[in-house]
Amino acid sequence: MEKIAELKANTLNTAEFINEKAQEISRTVGDGLAINALSGGVDSSAVTMLGHKALGDRLKTYFINNGLMRKDEPESIVSIFKKLGVKVEIVDAQARFFKALRGITDPEEKREAITQTFYKDVFAKLVKDSGAKYLLQGTILTDVDETVAGIKRQHNVFEQLGIDPQEAFGYKIIEPLVQLRKDGVRKVAEALNLPKSIFNRMPFPGPALSARVIGEVTPEKINTVRIATSIVEEELAQVSAFQYMAILHNDRVTGMRQGKRDFGLQIEIRCWNSIDARNAKPTQVAYEKLEKLASRMTTEVPGVVSVTYNIASKPPSTMEAV
Repeated sequence: MEKIAELKANTLNTAEFINEKAQEISRTVGDGLAINALSGGVDSSAVTMLGHKALGDRLKTYFINNGLMRKDEPESIVSIFKKLGVKVEIVDAQARFFKALRGITDPEEKREAITQTFYKDVFAKLVKDSGAKYLLQGTILTDVDETVAGIKRQHNVFEQLGIDPQEAFGYKIIEPLVQLRKDGVRKVAEALNLPKSIFNRMPFPGPALSARVIGEVTPEKINTVRIATSIVEEELAQVSAFQYMAILHNDRVTGMRQGKRDFGLQIEIRCWNSIDARNAKPTQVAYEKLEKLASRMTTEVPGVVSVTYNIASKPPSTMEAV
């Protein structure tokens, strides 16, 4: 596979890029149909708008509700895109994803289970039912770099690993953002008239909240980390950071309530300063804010008795825990 030529954000002409990519998508799809999955992140949102610019109603956009998203995410994203003139259909696939994840604890095996369920099960059926021959997706250069280097298998990287999506899943994949990193994608998303709440949105992993559960992923654990995530995002909303998150650890730890032992859960909070996610440093969050986070976690998230804050940089750490 030949090396991907990076387009740097500081020299990117967004108008030229958008026109060029829209034309490429149009030429590739021809008179046919394409589909895409919208998660509400900046990458998938930019691809959605690019695709609709190129294809109009011949791009069918779906929100795959995998049961692993943040609170009220499906309804919120569908509402935002409805105002932009883009119809988004929600596909309820929660049971299929939790079934695929059952009993798996290894981080790479979890990512692979999500990948196979997403592409081979859920999207293969959508492709078959719609008659589309192309999937438009928001793979970016950092996804490719981390996967090829063996750091972390990103769910949306195939050809760079020698996997032919047509052969593996029955459809071709179009990746118009693959020359960009996150800062470049934000510029393109803004130029596509996406609202600031989208183009300036924090990165969110493809495996969603399952990337923030260490050990087996269950509906109960996802609900715990979903509540914790909501608290983190409320409390750190005014902190100038690239990304922040809550992680649920697998081991239970000893705590105490009302003078008695409480063998409970541990939440780790991470908050990062970064430009393009290749390197990052923990944000120096005010101690008073960390105390408030700890207080809310231990009182509002059922079973939590311990709260920690990550202070290791990337590298050797990574943004997400798994």
